[in-house]
Amino acid sequence: MANVYGKDKPQYQSDVIVDLLHEYELPFVALNPGASFRGLHDSLINYGGNKPEMLLCQHEETAVQIAHGYARATGKPMAVILHNLVGLLHAQMAVYYAYIDRAPIFIMGATGPMDEGKRRPHIDWSHTALVQGEAVRNYTKWDYQPTSIEGVPESFMRAYSTMVTEPQGPIYMCYDAWLQEAPLTTAVEMPPANMVKAPARMAADPAVLAQIVDKLLAAKNPLILVDFIGRQPDGFDNLVKLAETVGVPVWDINNALCFPNRHPLCLSMDKEAMRKADVILGLDVRDWEKSTASLDSMSRVVTPLVPETCEWLEVGFAEIGMSSWSMDYGRYQPKVLSALGDPALAMPEMTRMAAERLAADDALAKQVEARKQAVAARHDELFAGWKADAQKDRDSSPVALPRLAEEVWEVVKDEDWVVSTGTLRQWTRKLWDFDKPYRHAGKSLGTSTQIGMSLGVALAYKGTDKVVVALQPDGDLMYDLGALWTAAKHRIPILIVMFNNRAYFNDWEHQIRVARQRGTDLDKAHIGMDIFDPAPDFASAARAMGCHGEGPITDPAEIGPAVRRALEEVKKGRPALVDVITQHR
Repeated sequence: MANVYGKDKPQYQSDVIVDLLHEYELPFVALNPGASFRGLHDSLINYGGNKPEMLLCQHEETAVQIAHGYARATGKPMAVILHNLVGLLHAQMAVYYAYIDRAPIFIMGATGPMDEGKRRPHIDWSHTALVQGEAVRNYTKWDYQPTSIEGVPESFMRAYSTMVTEPQGPIYMCYDAWLQEAPLTTAVEMPPANMVKAPARMAADPAVLAQIVDKLLAAKNPLILVDFIGRQPDGFDNLVKLAETVGVPVWDINNALCFPNRHPLCLSMDKEAMRKADVILGLDVRDWEKSTASLDSMSRVVTPLVPETCEWLEVGFAEIGMSSWSMDYGRYQPKVLSALGDPALAMPEMTRMAAERLAADDALAKQVEARKQAVAARHDELFAGWKADAQKDRDSSPVALPRLAEEVWEVVKDEDWVVSTGTLRQWTRKLWDFDKPYRHAGKSLGTSTQIGMSLGVALAYKGTDKVVVALQPDGDLMYDLGALWTAAKHRIPILIVMFNNRAYFNDWEHQIRVARQRGTDLDKAHIGMDIFDPAPDFASAARAMGCHGEGPITDPAEIGPAVRRALEEVKKGRPALVDVITQHR
């Protein structure tokens, strides 16, 4: 290595960590305070000049979720610091979701001194674990705990490279408290200036790609199923070019916005397209089954939508980075062709191959063009049907979800808008125009994830003209109302519109199914599921945290004016919340 620090550089070993954060241009670090990283905290402020900028969170899960949302929106990592063993345990659920969602997050932890002679009584013992990273090892890409300052740069380099290499994911670095606080008495070798920080993308086998292209062109009713490729800076546009060239409709699973929903070749959420498919190409798909099958929730019987004769093809990373602990990979789908490699590289190559074949075969070109026209007609039929469905029960109170989607759309449609997570049970995808890759950072995950991830998305666009809209469920926000204070504290502009059905209705609905099956009392299904008696006043809570707050709103005519007022506050750089009482679905 080169670029060795001299004696006039850092005075404490934690300063070296700060220099690495600067070298790798990590812009923010989210944290909840803890004494185990007091050395690093001081270095960040006094040596690093509060760069990366600290974000103070009220819970460790929120800190990780903010970094998760930021990674979704930018494709780039930010840092998180978790206090000792207890902070790591608090954050576990958020780390797990980041792992299954392939979000690159540079998580730094700390531990009470491993040197027993330096441990404070009680606290440094009960908060210290032997190999602390084992707590998250099953759902991080890599973890490490350097034993000396000389090991800090080398492990940092490896962690960063591992984190950002596809399939991406969080890493965990644990720094001994005494290592951080010790004076720096020796020169430390740092990353050389000419070093690449991660390897180049991995290309798929071109011979297999050629066979995939031939099958797509020859098929009668092919379909492209896409998952994560929208997070690549060129994935969205490359997919549009590929789909238009081969004349194949696209079903976007929606972990990232991969394809414009108003494009004539978009058939997302169209079960008829699945039922007719004779060839399905999965591009970076993790779970094949949910989109391609129907579920009887009570019997747990899964019935495929696609014909038995359908051929399955794949380009992606399915066999890389698969956990032997978590079963997030889903049921295995046998394929007749599978190419291991980055779809971001494969799509332009497949487009080129297809264009050459079509240029040389007029009959094939006419066949593909006719298929495109038929798909476009089906696309228009779908959207016309959804528009008509949205008019049903339009003036109801509580507010129907399509009406809420329409009212918010009327306010933001002329802005440069971004939806952070939730989609109002898909109604935004049916009624809005997702025309650019950044319009949606990806669908919501489990409960107690959305508000933190939404703040991360809004943080990514802070200082721009983009308006970030969080369509926020009430149950999710109840887990972490303190996140509103973090938004106000750090002036993260975000427009939060509550999807407030005053219930954990996903689970309430399960209890309704069980009651129907068993013949028990349906009127009791809400017990242990409802969020009323008392009903939380989210607007007052938002104001108490320093945000603009309005509601609760039950009259749909009042939604538009309230959202417009909230938008004006967001444009001033302030978070705002509008609480709307909605129907359950």
